[in-house]
Amino acid sequence: MGLGLSALTRLAGSKVIERAGLRKPVQNLVSAGTRNGFRVAGAAGRTFKSAQKLGKPARLAPAEDTGLFDLTPSEDQQLIVETVTEFAAEQLRPAAADADAKLQAPGGLLSRAAELGITLVGIPEELGGVGTERSVVTNALVAEALAHGDLGLAVAVLAPSAVSTALVSYGDEQQQADYLPAFVGENVPAAALALQERTALFDPFKPATKARRTPKGYQLDGVKSLVPRAADAELFIVSADLEGRGTALFLVESSNSGVTIESEPAMGLRGAATGKLHLEKVALPAGALLGGGKAEVFTEVVRLSRLGWAALAAGTAKAVLDYVVPYVNERKAFGEPVSHRQAVAFSVADIAIELEGLRLVTLRAASRAEQGKPYAREVALARKLAADKGMQIGSAGVQLLGGHGFVKEHPVERWYRDLRAIGVMEGAVLL
Repeated sequence: MGLGLSALTRLAGSKVIERAGLRKPVQNLVSAGTRNGFRVAGAAGRTFKSAQKLGKPARLAPAEDTGLFDLTPSEDQQLIVETVTEFAAEQLRPAAADADAKLQAPGGLLSRAAELGITLVGIPEELGGVGTERSVVTNALVAEALAHGDLGLAVAVLAPSAVSTALVSYGDEQQQADYLPAFVGENVPAAALALQERTALFDPFKPATKARRTPKGYQLDGVKSLVPRAADAELFIVSADLEGRGTALFLVESSNSGVTIESEPAMGLRGAATGKLHLEKVALPAGALLGGGKAEVFTEVVRLSRLGWAALAAGTAKAVLDYVVPYVNERKAFGEPVSHRQAVAFSVADIAIELEGLRLVTLRAASRAEQGKPYAREVALARKLAADKGMQIGSAGVQLLGGHGFVKEHPVERWYRDLRAIGVMEGAVLL
């Protein structure tokens, strides 16, 4: 895009253009390109191919049911969370403001995040990962720790693991053999779970994107919105209404003909470099259908995605709480800390109370999901709390900082914008 804008800028200043009377149209084109970004072909990704033959798909076993409701992290989980928390504090938090302004993560940050091995946790050992059982709770704790650094960058970091997790849970042996080896190597591909569409009252179970059968497989047409790292992604999992069968998921490589990307900056999540995924007569082989097109597969993907957003909301809400407590204790008005005012103290207490409730419901849903128990009710509660209380916490954080909550000198205004995404986003992350 930068090269395109540079060329158009030089063209707009050309004397030839002026003599031809085309200066104004070209200047308008430059302005539109700067504002909205160009539609470009999908990222020139690698060629995905089988590294080994699998006799059957590899799945992670459900976690052991201990019969106790105990969400105390295990020793391994605690170690993972401490490592990710340290990474978020040292790498994500300092880079967040620049990423928000430039609409992309700083160079090298995402590759350093990949070195943490986040995708490895959800991939079975026989496929090169380190997973031995479903780790939904671990994934929730990781998402929470990353979001404590920055929500937008956390989404960018977690986007590839959403695709690898879906492949492990629902992919057949050929799909796993073709794609999963790339997610356990040193150069993990950018990838995205694309469910979101830019329509009023969007219902993920009724996508406008259409898929129809062809003699060789399927053809997809539609537009997906707010796709993280869309311009860099090499692989997408896309939801579409499959004629006669309802909503289904498809594996789409960025190199497929008819795949184009358009920049789509939003109010929040700007560090995730969100974009639109345009699908115009995209021809896919029969093997691109994920999970056999089963309705229950898509339903579980939506639930686990919503659970991921709840975990992200908890992490960012914790960041707000950790920031406002020292602020109100140190900020003085009328000769004493503003925290001595009852309204301020009660507002901070409300943040802590709502956050604790959100975390408890989210981790309970994650615990039931990884044990193979019904968890639809718990996910619905977590989604509701995350959408309502997350936005409320973000707003309270801005209010507690007074005028400082309105300026970019303090990160609370960015967290407020990011938290507003929780209630509208579908897909992108998957626990």
